[in-house]
Amino acid sequence: MPGTVQPGPGPIRIASNPIADRRGELARAVVAIQFERWPALYARYGEAGRERCVEDVGFHLLYLAEAVATDSPALFREYAAWVKVLFAGIGIPDGELGESLEILRDVVAARVDPATAERVRACVGEALAALPGLPREVPPFVRPDAPHGRLARSYMDALLAGDRRRAAALVTEQAAAGVRVSDLYLHVFQPALREIGRLWQTRAITVAHEHFATAATQAIMGQLYPAIFAAKRRGLSMVAACISGEQHEIGIRMVADFFEMAGWDSHYLGANTPVNSIVHAVRERDARILAVSATITAHVGRVAALIAAVRAELGERPPPVLVGGYPFNLVPDLWRTVGADAFAPGAAEAVAIAERLIAPAAPDRAAGAA
Repeated sequence: MPGTVQPGPGPIRIASNPIADRRGELARAVVAIQFERWPALYARYGEAGRERCVEDVGFHLLYLAEAVATDSPALFREYAAWVKVLFAGIGIPDGELGESLEILRDVVAARVDPATAERVRACVGEALAALPGLPREVPPFVRPDAPHGRLARSYMDALLAGDRRRAAALVTEQAAAGVRVSDLYLHVFQPALREIGRLWQTRAITVAHEHFATAATQAIMGQLYPAIFAAKRRGLSMVAACISGEQHEIGIRMVADFFEMAGWDSHYLGANTPVNSIVHAVRERDARILAVSATITAHVGRVAALIAAVRAELGERPPPVLVGGYPFNLVPDLWRTVGADAFAPGAAEAVAIAERLIAPAAPDRAAGAA
């Protein structure tokens, strides 16, 4: 099964996945049928376009592979919802997406074992059934009627204009005026970055805008650290990391900062952290909690592998593992599937759940997810 851990010393390896491992071959088979069925595609895109289609279908397959491995059709349905918005932004008709998913289903189901094929049909079938009713656009995340909504809008506008100094001044002035750092994180940084992600998804901005906004926000968060680290220390340690391959690190960094504001000593390892390095950090820092983030659905199996490694390597004293990120928000029980102790939908909730997980009287470690 995907996400299992090979025993013994040496690097942790994620076990074979029958779809992900063959995605290059499968993607080319899907695209060959697409170009045969729709001859206008080649006329429109040419050979370079064919290769781009292979790349795109490869991403579809990664998401399908994880949905199948975890038996979570909702994961692929929500991925199809994201793609529908993306395609609407570049003028691809909804019907073309539906037909592409049908081809994907038939190609993959014909090339895997019967049990996997059944799950493939279930996952793609749920996406196809939902597709007509899925929205073609996502509502804005920055709203003037939300807490600090006008500030969030001004902050986002400064980032999109490439004015990091203005963005920083907006935030630091509010912090000096008494606005809590936690509120700036939750009501300014978070909605602004989500809105910038939405604008990229609809092709209103480029990926360069998104990368600049993320980098600038991380730098501005650093300017708030004197306030973040001012809380009285409680002798509690935690490790926060993104799984190997995961580049979206700002969410887990916010989680680590919320632990700091609650008096914990956080050890934030950043993006794309190898499994063995995370295990070493947990042991070295005597962590009471390990917080792990996965934003990309295709990385869920790696979270399972990490949790298994932590339990195997740390023996009788593994800390509770708290997971979060986009795929865990989509599927309520996905955290149980990967073997975590709890799931937190946001940074503030992560601290509260962690406190319950380590409480001596806690009757059930998984109760933190309630």
